[in-house]
Amino acid sequence: MSNYVYSSSPHVKSPRTTRSIMIDVCIALLPACIAGCILLGLAEAKLGWLSFMVIALACISAVAAEFIYLLCCKKKFMDILRQFDFTSLVTGMLVGMNMYATSKWYAVILASVFAIVVVKMLFGGTGKNIVNPAIAGRIFAFIAFGAAFGGSMGFDKKVLSTVSFKFIQTGATPLQAMFNGSENSLTNLDLFLGTGVPGCIGEICKLALIIGGIYLVVRGVINFRWPLVYIAVTGVVSVLIFWVDSCIVNDKFVAQLMSSKFVPALETFLPSILSGGLILGAIFMATDYVTTPNTKLGNYIYFVLLGILTAVLRKAVKGEAVSFAIMLMNLLVPLFDLYIRRRPFGYVKPVKEKKVKEAE
Repeated sequence: MSNYVYSSSPHVKSPRTTRSIMIDVCIALLPACIAGCILLGLAEAKLGWLSFMVIALACISAVAAEFIYLLCCKKKFMDILRQFDFTSLVTGMLVGMNMYATSKWYAVILASVFAIVVVKMLFGGTGKNIVNPAIAGRIFAFIAFGAAFGGSMGFDKKVLSTVSFKFIQTGATPLQAMFNGSENSLTNLDLFLGTGVPGCIGEICKLALIIGGIYLVVRGVINFRWPLVYIAVTGVVSVLIFWVDSCIVNDKFVAQLMSSKFVPALETFLPSILSGGLILGAIFMATDYVTTPNTKLGNYIYFVLLGILTAVLRKAVKGEAVSFAIMLMNLLVPLFDLYIRRRPFGYVKPVKEKKVKEAE
């Protein structure tokens, strides 16, 4: 009996392993990491180095937390090294990308440790977590440390200079400015390229994130439908919310304003999807294999509801809510898998026999 090897399903032989997939994800995350460090460095030289240090510290903390946890479980170091699948490195990169350049070092370390030890390892390790570890780590840092998490940053764009931006410690992000109705000097192109955009390190340059997403699609790591559905639904629902909100005067809905307010509301579509961490979350965190439904129908419903929830939460808090929306939907995935089940291989729907009325 000792010669038999027992393992959980699925039992599929394929050149694609968890390690190779995670390496692809690391490669896809690099453009956004590099772009974030460079763009913040253009704003202020020290911010570029701080951004690099934050990401490096998050990665080292995440990997070290996994190794130390497994060593405490009395596993041999060489066995741990041999079985290392890069999942903790991906989590560390995502935690670092979800931090600000000004985040305190202890907030970064504890966020990575919490993501690995509490959210991943205590639930059984790779593939057993019930929520995305990186998102849980970000929310932990946001709730636990507040200002030490990073706070808000703003940039005062200089019109006469092409790459010079003045760093300001406090100020509204483009998303906050849009919801509060305050002036925002950043154009849609600025938001897309990340020029002068405040925020977390990894969410600044949307072009770099899309390049990483295209790489994952080409490599067959993610399905292009799910990020597109999530982003599109969030943008459409945001437009509808702005449209309805603009037609409310003195707490009363004025139907006569609907036609005149539609075009201004439609103009919020691009700022809604290009601001904040929507694209980062849609490509790299909402598509996590473990925390998404197992069926195509379940995924369509999941990502549509995720887009609606993101838009509604953004309006409610007048700011970023992608992480909270994804974590809340992660908790509902077992219900999707329970009620929307995959059809068994070779299943043939039985033909119902027609009832023949007995002749009188």
